[in-house]
Amino acid sequence: MFKEIKATDISENIIDMISREWMLITAGNKRGYNMMTASWGFMGEMWGSHSVSVMVRPQRYTMKFIDENDYFTLSFYGDKREIHKVCGSLSGRDVNKTEMTGLTPNFCEKAPFFCEARLVIVCKKQYVGQLEEKCFTDKSQLSKWYKGDLHYNIIGKIEKVLVAK
Repeated sequence: MFKEIKATDISENIIDMISREWMLITAGNKRGYNMMTASWGFMGEMWGSHSVSVMVRPQRYTMKFIDENDYFTLSFYGDKREIHKVCGSLSGRDVNKTEMTGLTPNFCEKAPFFCEARLVIVCKKQYVGQLEEKCFTDKSQLSKWYKGDLHYNIIGKIEKVLVAK
């Protein structure tokens, strides 16, 4: 069970949550969805709304569902790292990650999330754009993080934040 809070009422450090706890980015619907582990992203104010920005590589199966749907969720699971071992290393094209993780899908929002989450951020897609090599002012980031497949930056307006009761 979840209760709704305001985005400004998230009491934890979002930088720690994203970089140390990690999150699942999930998009799709009852007919099909996918989730992936992510540890890069931002939360703040954009275009007059509380917003998030997450990065997804073009070859990730989740990108298909982000492209095809208007909403996505970010969900956090505390120290349940086994979820991220599956969702960060295997593709939903090849395996059923929901079965492998034992997660329970929840479709009561505009994008799926999982009942085991401790915090869920429901986002409406506002912008999708691929990073461009020419725009990097610090070219060392290219050699450190990329071998030709630059991430897509997805910005979403936060429509709802849910916390486990």
